[in-house]
Amino acid sequence: MSKLGQSIPANMQEKHDAILALIEPFCRERLNEEYLGVCRRLAGILARKRPSPMLNGTAAAWACGIVRTVGWVNFLDDPSQKPHIKMTEVDKVFGVSSGTGQGRSKAIRDMLKMRPFDPEWTVPSRMAGNPVAWLIQVNGFVMDARHAPREIQEEAFRKGMIPYIPGEKGEQGKDE
Repeated sequence: MSKLGQSIPANMQEKHDAILALIEPFCRERLNEEYLGVCRRLAGILARKRPSPMLNGTAAAWACGIVRTVGWVNFLDDPSQKPHIKMTEVDKVFGVSSGTGQGRSKAIRDMLKMRPFDPEWTVPSRMAGNPVAWLIQVNGFVMDARHAPREIQEEAFRKGMIPYIPGEKGEQGKDE
């Protein structure tokens, strides 16, 4: 069982655990618990994929690719962000070449159709500032749900279109 309570296939358990054994100290020392949580979730999804792409390649390469991917979605290499780390530094810490780190990250992004600001992969503390997470369509018009009337916000939240109702305590533990 993974730490998230979702079953990891037996043939992938050892590789999954080896990848997490590399990701966990990296996130705790250089990033934070939010990044660790998103990286764990991504590792679990990749391990459960049929067939798992993690069957091939080293644990270090996949750990690097996972951290790079979550970092890419969240603009981790932007010096104005905290935490912040260059992707080449991620590669060095995991002991893989930049080509390998980039390649794994690109493969993950393509496989899961990830994009910058992807709400599914945004760390909780960055959700309020994620413009994509708040876009909804009302009567054919795209709008920012944060500026919509409360009843529209509630309906959008109920339908899973926005991460939380603006002004209420969200998962990140602070008001917008």
